[in-house]
Amino acid sequence: MSLVRFSNQVPSVFDRFFEGDLFDWSNRNFSNTNTTLPSVNIKENSDEFKVEVAAPGFNKEDFKLELNHDVLTISSEKQIENETKEDEHFSKREFSYQSFTRSFTLPHTVDNDRIDAKYDNGILHVNIPKKEESKPKPSRMIEIK
Repeated sequence: MSLVRFSNQVPSVFDRFFEGDLFDWSNRNFSNTNTTLPSVNIKENSDEFKVEVAAPGFNKEDFKLELNHDVLTISSEKQIENETKEDEHFSKREFSYQSFTRSFTLPHTVDNDRIDAKYDNGILHVNIPKKEESKPKPSRMIEIK
């Protein structure tokens, strides 16, 4: 019987398992259709939150905004088919299908009934007003009796 020396230099199957994409916890965002999720800016001032979603090439009809139990979901599905004429034949045809969903949990300080949105120049703007009672109040002097 011969002895075989174990070497730490050879990676084991266990080590390779954790190198795969399954455990890739980097900050990459993808949708269900392997397209990149639109970038989002969230701004806050004393009166409201503003969400900006960069989605050039879309139309306002392509978006769906839904509020359910203080969770705002912005989603879109867009399918583009190129039309062909009767006398045309394909040697190659590619369809374009894009879909994404982004969800945001809203704080209890927002006025859910006054949320509005508009799509302008490739950016979806969502305005989320704050409730009056949650807005900062100016300081005041209290009289001592």
